[in-house]
Amino acid sequence: MSFASSPSQPRRPASGARTRRRSPLLITLLVLVAVVVVVVVASQLGTEVLWFNQLGFGRVLLTEWSTRLVLFVLGFLVMAGGVYASIAVAYRNRPLYAPSTPEQATLDQYREAIEPLRRVVTIGLPILLGLFAGASAAGAWKKVQLALHSQPFGTKDPQFHLDLGFYVFSLPFWRFVVGFLVAVIIVSGLVAIVTHYLYGGIRVGAAAGGRLATTRAARVQLSLTAAALLLSMAANYWLDRYSLLTKNGTDFAGAGYTDVNAVLPSKLILAGIAVLVAVIFVVTAFRGDWRLPVIGVGLMVVAAIAIGGIYPAVVQRFTVNPNEQAKESPYIQRNIDATKTAFGLDDVDDQQYKATTTAQKGALKEDSQTTAQIRLLDPQIVSPSFRQLQQNKQYYDFPDTLAVDKYTIDGKSQDTVIAARELNLAGLGADQQNWTNEHTVYTHGYGVVAAYGNTTTSDGQPAFFERDIPSVGALGAYEPRIYFGQNLPGYSVVGAPKGTQPWELDYPDDSSKGQVNYTYTGDGGPSIGNFASKVAYAIKFGDEQLLFSDRVTSDSQILYDRDPRERVQKVAPYLTLDGRVYPAVVAGRVVWMVDGYTTSNGYPYSTGTALDSATADALTQRSDVIAALAPQEVNYIRNSVKATVDAYTGKVTLYAFDETDPVLKAWQSIFPNTVEPMSQISGALMSHVRYPEDLFKVQRTLLSRYHVDDASRFFLGQDFWSVPKDPTVSTSTGVSAPLQPPYYLTLQMPDQDAPSFSLTSAFVPGGNTDRQILTGFLAVDADAGSEDGKVASGYGKLRLLELPRNATVPGPGQVQNNFNTNASVSEQVGQFQRSNAQVLQGNLLTLPVGGGLLYVQPMYLKSTGDTSFPLLRKVLVGFGDQVGFADTLDEALNQVFKGNSGTSADDSNKGTGGTGESSGSGGSEGPGGTEGSGGSGSASSGAQADLDRALADANQAIQDGQKALTAGDFAGYGAAQKRLQTALEAATAASEKLDGSGSTPSPTSTPTPTGSGG
Repeated sequence: MSFASSPSQPRRPASGARTRRRSPLLITLLVLVAVVVVVVVASQLGTEVLWFNQLGFGRVLLTEWSTRLVLFVLGFLVMAGGVYASIAVAYRNRPLYAPSTPEQATLDQYREAIEPLRRVVTIGLPILLGLFAGASAAGAWKKVQLALHSQPFGTKDPQFHLDLGFYVFSLPFWRFVVGFLVAVIIVSGLVAIVTHYLYGGIRVGAAAGGRLATTRAARVQLSLTAAALLLSMAANYWLDRYSLLTKNGTDFAGAGYTDVNAVLPSKLILAGIAVLVAVIFVVTAFRGDWRLPVIGVGLMVVAAIAIGGIYPAVVQRFTVNPNEQAKESPYIQRNIDATKTAFGLDDVDDQQYKATTTAQKGALKEDSQTTAQIRLLDPQIVSPSFRQLQQNKQYYDFPDTLAVDKYTIDGKSQDTVIAARELNLAGLGADQQNWTNEHTVYTHGYGVVAAYGNTTTSDGQPAFFERDIPSVGALGAYEPRIYFGQNLPGYSVVGAPKGTQPWELDYPDDSSKGQVNYTYTGDGGPSIGNFASKVAYAIKFGDEQLLFSDRVTSDSQILYDRDPRERVQKVAPYLTLDGRVYPAVVAGRVVWMVDGYTTSNGYPYSTGTALDSATADALTQRSDVIAALAPQEVNYIRNSVKATVDAYTGKVTLYAFDETDPVLKAWQSIFPNTVEPMSQISGALMSHVRYPEDLFKVQRTLLSRYHVDDASRFFLGQDFWSVPKDPTVSTSTGVSAPLQPPYYLTLQMPDQDAPSFSLTSAFVPGGNTDRQILTGFLAVDADAGSEDGKVASGYGKLRLLELPRNATVPGPGQVQNNFNTNASVSEQVGQFQRSNAQVLQGNLLTLPVGGGLLYVQPMYLKSTGDTSFPLLRKVLVGFGDQVGFADTLDEALNQVFKGNSGTSADDSNKGTGGTGESSGSGGSEGPGGTEGSGGSGSASSGAQADLDRALADANQAIQDGQKALTAGDFAGYGAAQKRLQTALEAATAASEKLDGSGSTPSPTSTPTPTGSGG
């Protein structure tokens, strides 16, 4: 019986039958579809080329695309070739005759049905599978490039004594290659089995005498395929030995006692068995007996269960578990050492800190510089204040979370809260929302706004030292236009021919017919002046207006991908970028600062950490511009790149900040001349380099366990900590509060000679406990200095204060509870709330001063109404169980430290109240923007008259303050309090003249009338 029609006997059409003609309409439609697809794809690819070339990173795109293309072709050819060869060989060697059985009769029907489509399946199936395989291979371009450009670490692993570069660069590549080949072999084997069975090369049932029967050709093909699969499995077993060193265990990472003494030998034995069985299959291909390879496979399965599964389990249960601490300690120590090195924790200054909880008079005398820089302005809360006072127009905006930086003002370093005034098209009225306005008129934001971090104006507003439009202040002249930022339109068309009347709105100005216009002169985007580029971008953005608008001229540029983080990610696809981007004024330019990390998950014995969970906190939960990192497991990280994006030109500059990092070196060899050396970082730019938040979050997460560097103590786990929950966030029942974010502030750690701009975090006990005492305090020196091309010696130094185990220093949660339940605080808060005021708790800062831990929290009030905004009204201070609550930090510190803290917090008001100091701001004045006159009025002929006048003014100020508080007028209340203070000072001076005593009553001892707010 023949199994298929002879290929030499083609079927002729029946008499009278007509050959089917293809429809011209169908052909035309197919051609049109093909043309559209080609044009769309060409537009997307072409615009990408234009974008990268304009930025000067065309080499990056070329390298990535060429690598992906080569890998796609290789993956396609290997998979498609393997599948096609399997089908072709099986079909070509099909038997021409076979016994007539019911099974074969059924298969005849299938064969006849498939025969018209056989050529399509033979070619189409390999192509389809090849496309999937090619796409998978192209996605591994980073692994391939890193393997080809691997760099030595100069350190060997403790088990196999191989350079760590093998695990980071080579091992992932070889695992990919072996895994890909296994997939190809399995798929090829399956299609071969199906083809042989369909065409009779494999027979089962009665035709085979009740057993499996194959033709010689089928036996040879399947045996060799099985041998190749087993050899690949042997290679996989071999690589598994090295991968044990990078696995994440339940208690610690890397190979433990059982892995080294049971799993490693078993992998080696299983690899040898796989090779032996592969040889048996090769012999079977030519000797014709299936029994031996079947026995070999059976023995291999038994060995995998017994040697690979049961034996390690027995070793674990009967050797390790009874003596686990002793057996695992050497491997735990490997894990501790590797984790600290991989995450930059191997040089932590860890010291015991015997913190006192008793506040002593004058205790802060030695910490005067730290207390003078305590940041009272909460960047998470004051964004509405920036909007109301400095937004200027509805089409400008500030992010909901502002940035903290430092600037030198009048020769003194000042912690600063800063934000760029960006464009907000949502603020345009309905009649203004059209294509011309949105893409050619409203194209950029304008200027930065900066305020002192440690003080406010007299009525609780931010004290701005850089403000207004046009920009004025302490930062000097700089290019203020923000064409690239975090909240700008998808794209803008800028530029115009010389002599053309400008049409881009620069800024509003009543003296210039309502606004000043501008024409972009930078080089921020690809040219869109020719017809081809217009078509390409019209397709890219799905916007035909680009083809017909008169404002798209031969001198036009198109600005897109304007988010700094997005721009850096595109030109440096190998970097993991920090979730926060912040603006800085550097050498007359506004630049966005972006931190980039090189990472790996192949560092032997290092603990893997999920970046998304490690970097999530209260800030990322609430902010619209700060996000936790994307899900990614890493066990090695370096802040190897500092990037800047010019807010005017969009230029991206990458600087090698850790030039010793082998991963960065590998990428620099892949993309040469794309990363500038550190020597190119100017001193002005270096002064705004900060220690990145996400790296610090990852490090504090690991230090909650890896501050324990002794394997025996680590095994017990009794000294593990956790990061405290943010006590200022209210959550519903059953919902866990987010973690407290780290805070930037200037402070002096116990072993430092002077204060330093730092990033800080606290620790509380770990495990299942609700006891929230403080167990540790971590600070990293975040000040990179201000020298050209040189990082300050202390930058990046981690300092950890460990509190004694028997200490009972309150943690952030306990301190917040003390604040909330304090009688004076709760009474005052109740009065605020009864007057329809919203009480906002600011960030709870922790500082190691006065021999203990000082907590400081600003309290903001916000009245009702659409134009209301937060004003700093009170400051809370905690030290041990003592609580201070006053209008100023100085007063609150004095309350805690028995009337005299020993220092001045320097939170005296730098502004004059309201926004009267700001000319041309155009923003909301806010309620009660001007101060009261205070004082005693006209001069008196005698001290008694002065005293009477001062007491009368004080009484009037008290009454005015009470009325303002009841009405929810907090600015008026603040002005009344200032008048009260002035009157009391005048009364004190008059009293001194009368009695000649010269004694000055302490402000903290002055009784506060009920309802006046202190």
